Amino acid sequence: MGLENLRKKILKYKAGKITLKVFAFLYLIGIKINFLLYKLKIKKQRSVDSFVLCIGNITAGGTGKTPTVLLAAGLLSETGIRTAVISRGYKRPKKGQEVVVLYDQENINWQDAGDEPYMMNLLLKDKQVPVIVSKSRYKAAKYATEEFKSQVILLDDGFQHHKLKRNRNIILLDAKNPFGGGLLPYGNLREPLTALRRADLAILTHSDLVPKTKIENIKKEIKIYNPCLKVLQASHKPKNYFDFIKRETVALDILKGPAACFCALGDPESFEITLKNLGLNIKKNWRFADHKEYKISDIKKIADMRGNLPLITTFKDYVKLPAGWQDYIKDNFYMLEIEMSLNDTDLEIFKQVIKP
Repeated sequence: MGLENLRKKILKYKAGKITLKVFAFLYLIGIKINFLLYKLKIKKQRSVDSFVLCIGNITAGGTGKTPTVLLAAGLLSETGIRTAVISRGYKRPKKGQEVVVLYDQENINWQDAGDEPYMMNLLLKDKQVPVIVSKSRYKAAKYATEEFKSQVILLDDGFQHHKLKRNRNIILLDAKNPFGGGLLPYGNLREPLTALRRADLAILTHSDLVPKTKIENIKKEIKIYNPCLKVLQASHKPKNYFDFIKRETVALDILKGPAACFCALGDPESFEITLKNLGLNIKKNWRFADHKEYKISDIKKIADMRGNLPLITTFKDYVKLPAGWQDYIKDNFYMLEIEMSLNDTDLEIFKQVIKP
């Protein structure tokens, strides 16, 4: 049972609601104590000789951080600014190396770095943007500064990480559920909405999936906490499919009608909604826990149950497929490629904020 389903089950009962609210209150105390320790300089912030830009969020789950990091890295690289991405490599199966560098090494796999950093590395290789993984973001940033002479360091998912001093914060909010419904574990908020005061720019992701009236209400709520904060609207646009079997790109209008899909994402619903909006009728779907490490038994189960339906997944899931998956899935297997999209005005604002 996933954590979200477990929470829903607990919240059905009055005692469950009270219990989760108590834990959320204790969690809030912990957040405030931690922040106070940094404010009083009992806990020390550390800095590096590079411009540090944090791209994070205030809720647990998927808000589209990875596409935003990729967009920023691509734009900076195109202007000749030496850029690096640093990540803690959340839930990476192998944690033996203190610092893992993804750049031109051939012997690194996704288990060493984590699924999202490994995926980013594959997509940023041509742009010569290293992805550096470490539990210590400071050590990762220091490595990027010293070894790659990086001028800009993109801190992936580090809004709650105060140890590494940053120059700017970009915060992402999922327009479908921007404020999380309360602090963890009662809701999905990682910290109170007052944290919006630390942001230099906010981006509402998946803005195309909600009514305009809701977008305006979200903006009004944000302005309560940070009146001067610029709020951009972004959508995650499908680019094309990639046929794993034929190893070729497939146009979006080729696949229509009944289909099956699987993913291990923080926000599987958005992926499924996107497929439906592309004209697919999802007959079977499998949702796995975010960052799941797939086993052959998972692939065999999917292959046995999908029938003759086209099967679609994401790039993040593709990099984690176990060796030998081709023995079970032999046809009609696709990956949906997604890119983050901003209108021209918002894109210019984004470009200005990410520049040092």
